[in-house]
Amino acid sequence: MSKDNKPNNKFKVSPWLIYAGIFLMLIAINFVGGGSFLNDPQKLSISKFYEYLDKGEIEKVITNNSSAKIYLKESALKSDEHKTVQNDFFGNLNTKGPQYTVTKGPKNEIFDKKLYDAEQAGKLSEYSVEEDSMMGDLFLTLLPIVVLVALWIFMMRRMAGGGAAGGGGQIFNIGKSKAKLFDEKNDIKVTFKDVAGLEGAKEEIQEIVEFLRNPEKYTSIGGKIPKGALLVGPPGTGKTLLAKAVAGEAKVPFFSLSGSDFVEMFVGVGASRVRDLFKQAKEKSPAIIFIDEIDAVGRARGKNNFSGSNDERENTLNQLLTEMDGFGSNTNVIVLAATNRADVLDKALMRAGRFDRQIYVDLPDIRERKEIFEVHLKPLKKSEDLDTEFLAKQTPGFSGADIANVCNEAALIAARKDKKSVDKQDFLDAVDRIVGGLEKKNKIISTEEKRAIAIHEAGHATVSWMLEHAAPLVKVTIVPRGQSLGAAWYLPEERLIVRPDQMMDEMCATMGGRAAEKVIFDKISTGALSDLEKVTKQARAMVTVYGLNDKLGNITYYDSSGQSEYNFSKPYSEETAKVIDKEISVLIEEQYQRAIKILDENRDKLLKLADILIEKEVIFKDDLEDIFGKRPFERPDAEVVTEA
Repeated sequence: MSKDNKPNNKFKVSPWLIYAGIFLMLIAINFVGGGSFLNDPQKLSISKFYEYLDKGEIEKVITNNSSAKIYLKESALKSDEHKTVQNDFFGNLNTKGPQYTVTKGPKNEIFDKKLYDAEQAGKLSEYSVEEDSMMGDLFLTLLPIVVLVALWIFMMRRMAGGGAAGGGGQIFNIGKSKAKLFDEKNDIKVTFKDVAGLEGAKEEIQEIVEFLRNPEKYTSIGGKIPKGALLVGPPGTGKTLLAKAVAGEAKVPFFSLSGSDFVEMFVGVGASRVRDLFKQAKEKSPAIIFIDEIDAVGRARGKNNFSGSNDERENTLNQLLTEMDGFGSNTNVIVLAATNRADVLDKALMRAGRFDRQIYVDLPDIRERKEIFEVHLKPLKKSEDLDTEFLAKQTPGFSGADIANVCNEAALIAARKDKKSVDKQDFLDAVDRIVGGLEKKNKIISTEEKRAIAIHEAGHATVSWMLEHAAPLVKVTIVPRGQSLGAAWYLPEERLIVRPDQMMDEMCATMGGRAAEKVIFDKISTGALSDLEKVTKQARAMVTVYGLNDKLGNITYYDSSGQSEYNFSKPYSEETAKVIDKEISVLIEEQYQRAIKILDENRDKLLKLADILIEKEVIFKDDLEDIFGKRPFERPDAEVVTEA
């Protein structure tokens, strides 16, 4: 749709239609031109011509100043002597002709007399003279050139993208910026009211918008407008949504594009588009430029020397650095950018004077999740007793995009069940579907395997229930979901800092499944792969990242700059590597033996829980309380996560 909301009925020409038109045009020229284009007549010597003339095989001769066109009789055309000119382009008998041409030279009186005598003797049906046509020959000569030029122009227009700004997609406009312009004429419906949570980020973004609306408020006391703000955070936390809200709130032109829009197959296009983008923004200043996924062009220079293909990206980055804070920079243009890979960005791009502010957009906490749920629940027909605070507790670690997906999935589940509104159970099913995967009730599992899975999941439940700092289970299932054969939903505590005893309890609970198989069957299986992966990462983090190991002491090998991935050597010696490996193994083995001891002491309760799990396939917190009793260290404010 165009700006005035009228449908765009512009006819799009298919390249195949053009090729078909050219082919039909060539055929038409062939018929109009007497068939000479596709049926190229053969050259004939003048002596052979006299021979055919004397035999009476020639039907008609048309001469001009220098040559003659020879048309054979149909009876002669069928003879083997003329088999090379018998058929035309389409395989039919070439009765249309001409079949031969003869070069006679100008004013050849002998040739003309031969034709006259043959006509008088009845051996030649028709003899005529035509004027030389220079226009026809010129047209046939220039036609291929015209067709090639037209095809070249057509292909160049298509290579230019067709939608490049400012020139209808001409090849010369390929360096133009592809940024989409939003201003007060556009219908921008997203405002800060639509952005739930993110209070700190909204405050800083709102200050930038206020500066553009009322710059005198800040400049009167000597303040300067910030050059740029970088939105950093995990995927789905609302970075692009914040930028859309800026476009809706700011009463200034807003240019929006992605980092990949600077990338093109032609050398120098990226830098040209950066120049054109800032030129347009300065012409409409004050203005805002938003570059989404800026890491596509803002990666640190010189990190990929082995590829040999990063020069074009570096040229684009150099131009962006110059435009943001060079000699010709304009203070009335603010650059907003978003990325979830701030560690790979070039240091020159991150310095003050370019991106003055780095706004970290973190995953929402329980209060912010409640606000986000309230925003996404507005368009849904929900039940009246739906508690958004309960929903927020069920979704720890969920981003804003995840919560929007939960709401949509819950609506789909309710519609699938022919409900008139979305209720609490639909949201719980949606969380299970997103986190654990789709239920596979028809998956064929033997009785022996089903019991092993039940023992494994009951082991997780038992150990986590008995440990103070481990997250207690709310729900356990042995129904296969996604790639897992069973799953457990926990109630973790949101912590800002984690102590070693808390990490030990979590590791012990994670090893509970494998330990239960050892206690009951005296053998282990491959079902604990995800548990081993999780506990190994946690133990390695304790030893090498957080400095929580007594033998290694207060040291960390973590590199927050992200540059360690480009190094060929580890930041520690081989002796230290042996110590690290040994300490990780000791940590995991200690918690494994601890889990075995807990399960040995509660063997009867473990078997009882497994039997209930086999019977019901899904058990809840109440079933655990019936077997183990009330948990003495229960936490009232807990949240649900799931683990396979």
